Amino acid sequence: MSPAPRATSWLALLRGVNVGGKNKLPMRELVGLFEAEGCTDVSHYIQSGNVVFRAPPALASRVGRAIGAAIEARYGFAVPVVTRSAVELRRAVEGNPFLAAGADVATLHVGFLASEPKAEPVAALDPARSPPDRFEVRGREIFLCLPDGVARSKLTNAYFDSKLATTSTFRNWRTVLTLLERVER
Repeated sequence: MSPAPRATSWLALLRGVNVGGKNKLPMRELVGLFEAEGCTDVSHYIQSGNVVFRAPPALASRVGRAIGAAIEARYGFAVPVVTRSAVELRRAVEGNPFLAAGADVATLHVGFLASEPKAEPVAALDPARSPPDRFEVRGREIFLCLPDGVARSKLTNAYFDSKLATTSTFRNWRTVLTLLERVER
């Protein structure tokens, strides 16, 4: 009999919870949902649906769908859940093209995609959609530099989701760095 796969650290990013008084989801209850699925060492960061947990790869690969279904059944609203391993998150942080180019970190954001988009829709994205904003899609991440702030940008979840035929959820750079620190503990 072979040993059970070793649990590793993962990050789950929920989109649109506890934002503007909509889709209220107590974080303590969210942690409980992850624990009920078999995840261990579950913790959350801020109230907007960032969950760090440990799980074997097979469980981690299905936990996003299971948590989404549990939230819809219990709370009555659908929430996309995107997951990343600690290694994938580290790779994203190290691969930010705008950071490497010296951009102000206060202007940086990352969009985490549920699946990698095909090359054709990525190439068809409009780089002039929201000047002076810039973006670059790399694998399952969209790196953004938003000099005038996220509230003024036309580079939204709806835009990227419709053009890339996937689901996105965005975090500011400071949050991404904090999440990396927590998932690598």
